[in-house]
Amino acid sequence: MSDQPLFQLDELTIAFDGLPVVESLSLEVRRGETLALVGESGSGKSISALGALGLLPANASLSGRRQLDGLDLTGLSQRDWRRVRGGRVGFVFQEPMTSLNPLHNVGKQISEVLRLHQGLTGQAARRRCHELLERVRLPRAAELLDAWPHQLSGGQRQRVMIAMAIANGPRLLIADEPTTALDVTVQLEILALLAELRDEQDMGMLFITHDLNLVRRHADRVCVMHQGRAQESGRVEDVFVSPKSPFTRALLDAEPSGRPTPVAPRTPLLDARGISVSFQRPKRLFQRRPAPFEAVKPLDLHVAPGETLGIVGESGSGKSTLAQALLRLVPCRGSLDFDGTRLDRLAGGDLRRQRRRFQVVFQDPFGSLSPRMPVSDIISEGLRFHHPELDAEEVQQRVNDTLKEVGLPEGCASRYPHEFSGGQRQRIAVARAIIMAPELVVLDEPTSALDRSVQAQLVSLLRELQRRRGISYLFISHDLAVVRAMAHRILVLKDGQVVESGDCLDVLERPATDYTKALVEAAGLRERLPDLQQ
Repeated sequence: MSDQPLFQLDELTIAFDGLPVVESLSLEVRRGETLALVGESGSGKSISALGALGLLPANASLSGRRQLDGLDLTGLSQRDWRRVRGGRVGFVFQEPMTSLNPLHNVGKQISEVLRLHQGLTGQAARRRCHELLERVRLPRAAELLDAWPHQLSGGQRQRVMIAMAIANGPRLLIADEPTTALDVTVQLEILALLAELRDEQDMGMLFITHDLNLVRRHADRVCVMHQGRAQESGRVEDVFVSPKSPFTRALLDAEPSGRPTPVAPRTPLLDARGISVSFQRPKRLFQRRPAPFEAVKPLDLHVAPGETLGIVGESGSGKSTLAQALLRLVPCRGSLDFDGTRLDRLAGGDLRRQRRRFQVVFQDPFGSLSPRMPVSDIISEGLRFHHPELDAEEVQQRVNDTLKEVGLPEGCASRYPHEFSGGQRQRIAVARAIIMAPELVVLDEPTSALDRSVQAQLVSLLRELQRRRGISYLFISHDLAVVRAMAHRILVLKDGQVVESGDCLDVLERPATDYTKALVEAAGLRERLPDLQQ
């Protein structure tokens, strides 16, 4: 590791319309090291990295010195910036679905990066794309070259982003929540891969994350931010063992804890039997049509009133696809009984009327929120559709009450999604779901974009809502620490099949399959399991 900084920020200050969001931030990244930038959602982590690379909107102002490998980044022309971004600097953005072009397949998007910076085209570019997808541990790499972003799971999309970021051997890699959408086993694989690439190419890495467990395992130094200011920085072991800032100490202590309120055995609210989902593979010219891909193989599940069923598994195991099938958002086979009503037999207006009784919080909050609508309209849209009898004042009052419940101020109701951090956008998505007072909520990675302290708050909120209203949850997550705090029962998926199911604590304490054991070990839960009963 070199003592000379590869990347340096000195007194970086960023303001929007005169309002400071980052103040006097100084940091440096050396060759061969990983610097972790941590803090709560909205603390200025991501905006600092975007500002350093000249990616701020027109209403932003920036001051301070920025330097990369001897190059002064202040005042670069657009042509020079194009050489830097994607070439000397690779960037893995937080939300892959909004960063990937929905009109281009995976191979074309990676090829574009190779063409712009290396001049690779045709079969040479395709071979290199295939190598990159294999390098980031994507299964069926040759097949996924022709896949579209919407056909991939959240974790698969994130790995495509990482492949694009490392395609040109950058000197600096900025990874903004690179493992947010990944399960715990793939998190370790990806971060080990990034560390391997860092060492091979003597590359520096700025690792932006809210996951302190990953920082502890994979970073050399850490800088802690709060409300746009650096609270403290230093070697990871020094900061984590002896934090000097009260905020750092509170961040280290934050962890979802406790257990959901026990529920008595009751007739299931949702009873699904023989559910399976298949997708037709693309057909190439002059080739026989391939067999369909089975994303979810026939399985049964049930959720009782007031119960939380946790669904865990690797990226691409079928978790989100299963949830979409249960909500009738993708075609499926099998029977779906919701409180005595066969959803699989409904269509049109009959199905829409039932949908007021179940809601969903999607994995990617930015992709699921309309960029052209203010928060108040986003949250109240479903309410206004299903309850036209409410007047404007009643609707606004419910919006304000719901914003307060999820920890957002009333004043944010007139703002737009792009004005919020990733964690704040996820809370808006939760508010949109619970304002309908549903009986069942499908939560697809609802805490993946949140820091630990906000995760703990959201888990407490969801449990309290469940206790007061008797809501049932279908809780999909790769974060086993959050699952153990939320779920009564757990269902483990692998390659679209159920490999294990049962009481949540029983499965986590005594996993019956090697696959579940690997998930528990990768999450580092074993040493913390005795505290679960508290």
